[in-house]
Amino acid sequence: MSDILLFQRITELKRTKSELERKLNVQINLNGKTVKIKGDSLDEYEASLVLDAINFGFSAKRALLLKEESKIFRILNIKRFTKKRDLKTVRARIIGKKGKTKETIENITGADLVIRDNEIGIIASADTIEDIVTAIIALIRGTKQSNTYHYLEKLNKKDVL
Repeated sequence: MSDILLFQRITELKRTKSELERKLNVQINLNGKTVKIKGDSLDEYEASLVLDAINFGFSAKRALLLKEESKIFRILNIKRFTKKRDLKTVRARIIGKKGKTKETIENITGADLVIRDNEIGIIASADTIEDIVTAIIALIRGTKQSNTYHYLEKLNKKDVL
């Protein structure tokens, strides 16, 4: 059995192919932008999740976090949560000055975010992903960054208690 994927970020895959094959316990065959995965079905499924994250824009190292059962990969489409036509401004709100907002969200939640075109890729633990999605949607809809940080920090404190 083998999965076939169409790949855009082929250079990242070529660079880390042998490491990915070893860690994911699959064989990866490249033919142009077509990627075939061969292995047992569970390994293939896990590998396809990791490769989807790499294809979205995550580094192989970050994407391999998806091997942990507690980690989830989610993609949010910014257009679904705003009627604004100027999505550049919306993306800028999520990224913040010099990447500060994105970095703060990652630090508070332990998640990894990649913003590509009008989509946001999130790798986070299953128990926090919904809260992170809620916070990002709030930012998209215009909530102040500081309110979003407070929301996430409150959730963090609840988890510690």
